[in-house]
Amino acid sequence: MPSLKEIKTRISSVNSTRKITSAMKMVASSKLHHAQVMIENMLPYESMLEHILKTFLASEADASTVFSTERQVNRVALVVFSSNSSLCGGFNANVIKMMQQTVDEYRAKGINDVVVYPVGRKVAEKVTKLGLEKGGDFTSLADKPNVQQCIDLARELGNKFLHGELDRVELIYHHFKSAGSQILTRKALLPIDISKELDEDDERDLSSNIATLKAQEYLRKRGERDSKRDKEQAKPLNDNFIVEPDMDSVLKILIPKLLHLMVYTALLDSNASEHAARMVAMQTATDNADELLRQLNLQYNKSRQQAITNELLDIVGGSVNN
Repeated sequence: MPSLKEIKTRISSVNSTRKITSAMKMVASSKLHHAQVMIENMLPYESMLEHILKTFLASEADASTVFSTERQVNRVALVVFSSNSSLCGGFNANVIKMMQQTVDEYRAKGINDVVVYPVGRKVAEKVTKLGLEKGGDFTSLADKPNVQQCIDLARELGNKFLHGELDRVELIYHHFKSAGSQILTRKALLPIDISKELDEDDERDLSSNIATLKAQEYLRKRGERDSKRDKEQAKPLNDNFIVEPDMDSVLKILIPKLLHLMVYTALLDSNASEHAARMVAMQTATDNADELLRQLNLQYNKSRQQAITNELLDIVGGSVNN
């Protein structure tokens, strides 16, 4: 059995660790709130623009564009979103695993020309370690989402796709559904998929930082009721478009905007998911520290009581011998 001093030293050490994990959890919660606000401000514009463009492409027979045309795939680009730092559970490991699976899948099809655009230091380090071709350095985007850099990245990918340097572009990131649920997502950026709208998986809870299962179940049921009521009250969107000045001009403006917003949305989703994953990981670490402290305090009290009992027995035994 360890001595009282050893137990006391360990209690002090666990207490110090608990203070760190608790502080990191509060910081992550604050950053998550800011990320949720950014998504909430951007989401209505992105969803409506996506709906208008995809409905337009699907309903108009003459609305054909090179960006929505399937072609033989020889060269692929993967835009992979991770974080710059650790201590966020399996967030980075899951993204890297999906990236490797995607690369292996293309290689199995005989497509070895795969270039990765890593957004985040963790995935950039893994790309270098695996010897994959890297499309650039986007480490700063993982900590500070920037619209202009997303526009530059989307424009570069669009130009390469337009000139035949790329045949397919995919995004790999975590879709932020709620503080307790982040869905690993693999989505095609180019060519644009008009067969379905991407807002099918666009359900998000941006109002809470609670990550417990009971609270999430309550919020999910409440969200389903609210969504059902909104659908009953909603009016259908008029999808009968009148194009001015001409179709090519409209597509040249709408398609780049959609690509910019898809990259920016994936970045904000990944950023919010990182903070949510870190908040949950630090909350779990804090709870484990509390449980360890309870056990150590119980052990300390037992050892202390045993020491007192032994001293009393020595005193009593000495007096009897005298």
